[in-house]
Amino acid sequence: MSTLAIDKAGPSRKVKYGSMSRDRAWALRWSYFFLTLFAIFSLVPPIYMLITSLKSSAEISAATNPWWVFHPTLSNYLELLTSNQFLRFFWNSACVAVIVVTITMLISVPAAFALSRMKFWGSATLATGVFLTYLIPDSLLFLPLFKMFAVFSDWTGIRLINKWYVLLFLYPTLTVPFCTWIMIGYFASIPKELDEAAIIDGASWFQTLTRIFIPVALPGLIAATIFAFTVSWAQFLYPLVFTTSTDQLVMPVGIITTLIKGDVFNWGQIMTGALLGAAPPLLIYAFLMDYYIAGLTAGATKG
Repeated sequence: MSTLAIDKAGPSRKVKYGSMSRDRAWALRWSYFFLTLFAIFSLVPPIYMLITSLKSSAEISAATNPWWVFHPTLSNYLELLTSNQFLRFFWNSACVAVIVVTITMLISVPAAFALSRMKFWGSATLATGVFLTYLIPDSLLFLPLFKMFAVFSDWTGIRLINKWYVLLFLYPTLTVPFCTWIMIGYFASIPKELDEAAIIDGASWFQTLTRIFIPVALPGLIAATIFAFTVSWAQFLYPLVFTTSTDQLVMPVGIITTLIKGDVFNWGQIMTGALLGAAPPLLIYAFLMDYYIAGLTAGATKG
């Protein structure tokens, strides 16, 4: 009787498994199709930038195949890397990025710890408000911020506009809210028994943060640091509005304003400068991508 039941069930199971395998095969095909489209759209622009950066101005303006280099040259790279102006842009960007990352982490980590672990009246509302401030686009904020710095200059005589260090006050308005939100989610995912045990042992809140939570939350810290560095390195609108002198420009604005003169576009050096400017974030993401994904995932799904 049991053998007959198994025999009757056999064909239905084979049909079920066969349909599942066919569904899986179609799912894989569609996955590879969309991944291929994504790879094409993602890789074509940097490949074209690399090809253009290896061409001379004469070859770029000639009516030849834009996807092939007939006479490759490194003159664009040599001219930029030996240019004091370009090196100044790079130095300004590096100083701004490093200092902004430091300021952001010094503010966002204690703020996230207080909002996630030190429960007080209105902490949840305040945490939501911190994140909502990040949703306000910078295209709406630069006008009131510009007016504020102008009034500050009139009252104190301290001129911050058209100085590269004015960006140290502007960029944290973009980086601190989001980094705080990331760290709130990561700190909230840590078991409460850790800080309770530390407090019972006599540790202060500061010691609990520095000796327990920061080592445990290292992936979240790395994710927030990478985000802050990327924003401060690639920001375009604020430096375009608040800095005008050539020696005060950062790389994104410096490349555009100095290599585009009227209606003349030096495409070879523009593409070269864009590739060189993209190199530091690219290297950081290449080595720390796993930590970045882990930090964002924990902050988005827990807490």
